[in-house]
Amino acid sequence: MLLERIYDEDLAQAGYFIGCQAKGEAVVIDARRDIADYLALAAKHGMRIVAVTETHIHADYLSGTRELAAAVGAEVYVSGEGGADWQYGFDARRLYDGDTITIGNITIQARHTPGHTPEHLVFLVTDGAFASEPGYLISGDFVFAGDLGRPDLLDEAAGGVDTRFEGARQLFSSLREVFLTLPDHVQVHPGHGSGSACGKALGALPSTTVGYERAHAWWSRHLAADDEQGFIEELLDGQPDAHAYFARMKKQNREGPAVLGERGPVPELAVAEVARRLEADEITFVDTRPPAQAHQGTVAGSLNIPDGPKTATYAAWAYDPETDSRPLVLLAEDQPAAQAIADRLLRVGIDQTAGYVTTIDGLPRFVPPLIEPAELAGFDAALLLDVRQRGEYAAGHIPGATQLSAARVLWHQDELPRSGTIVTYCQSGMRSTVAASALRRAGHDVVELDGSYNAWRAWQETTSETALA
Repeated sequence: MLLERIYDEDLAQAGYFIGCQAKGEAVVIDARRDIADYLALAAKHGMRIVAVTETHIHADYLSGTRELAAAVGAEVYVSGEGGADWQYGFDARRLYDGDTITIGNITIQARHTPGHTPEHLVFLVTDGAFASEPGYLISGDFVFAGDLGRPDLLDEAAGGVDTRFEGARQLFSSLREVFLTLPDHVQVHPGHGSGSACGKALGALPSTTVGYERAHAWWSRHLAADDEQGFIEELLDGQPDAHAYFARMKKQNREGPAVLGERGPVPELAVAEVARRLEADEITFVDTRPPAQAHQGTVAGSLNIPDGPKTATYAAWAYDPETDSRPLVLLAEDQPAAQAIADRLLRVGIDQTAGYVTTIDGLPRFVPPLIEPAELAGFDAALLLDVRQRGEYAAGHIPGATQLSAARVLWHQDELPRSGTIVTYCQSGMRSTVAASALRRAGHDVVELDGSYNAWRAWQETTSETALA
């Protein structure tokens, strides 16, 4: 048996390629939309992908299940559990608790584990060439290394009302009736790692075991004591802000993401043509340089979405394809760099990349305004906006600041002043720059605190030491 993990560092998301080497067939679980890695794995091992499935209706990325199945002619399997309100809206074979997918000697059994979402499945994998019982669990957003999938996303991102409490009770039951009935040796391969917003304390380890989680996970003592209420209270306490774009992902994944098919390369565009289309407000320009470079001068009206570990995440914060139909033009070093960025944007449902340029020379310029910490007290701001997570804000913030995370600002402009200047800050400046560029594009007057909270705190300490000298 072959079991390969395909991991996206940006979204901290894991998919799995499970293959039978004897029969030359494979199943992919929780695929992303840019499917080249799965095709490459199949070719490398001489296998044919015959089935594609997923653990649940995802919120943090756009599923590649339909895309991959269409490309290779595979059968699609999705959960049929969860009741009428949680049924997928596209044709696929439904899986119910206990149903199996078989390839050669390998049996993949679906188990219904509601809690994170009502329809959630996990997959128990048995390698029949060596054993007659499961040795592996593809756990999706049910059990992570050291944590559990949060049950409050339906409230936070899908319009639910107090569904978190029922979800938490379902998680408790799923742990007791499914997870803890498994032998300690079963290897657990979760759908997310550290950095995902689908839990509050995910470990960075790529896998764990049932026995390790039974002995050491924070929730294990509540299960051992049959303390459901204590479990619910600890589970729900301190969950991070959910990204607002999760609501769009939920809807699209339930209905069925559009199948793109074979895509051509991202083209390089003439600067003069880009300038003309900017003047006509026909495109959205994306400056992919780090904030320090963008602050020296960028393109007027552009979004600053740095190319790096969190490109897809930041793009989903700053650009909403449901309200902005103008295609993106990227600033990129070369064609491969532009292609890599466009591929990552696909993972959050941003498909409208029209092309790229390698320079901003010849385009309308804008220098984002900054304010130094020493100037803040005397600055006439309509709002001092802390765009960090609420837990960061609670741990310490600039007096007078209002918290609204960068992942939510574009969708909650009703909470912002309609006139006057907004001053934004985060911890070091990255998230603030992304949020500030999105708000400027939406029509707000925004100044960024140079160096953000770290710089302000350092200035405070220096000022205190000077006063004591």
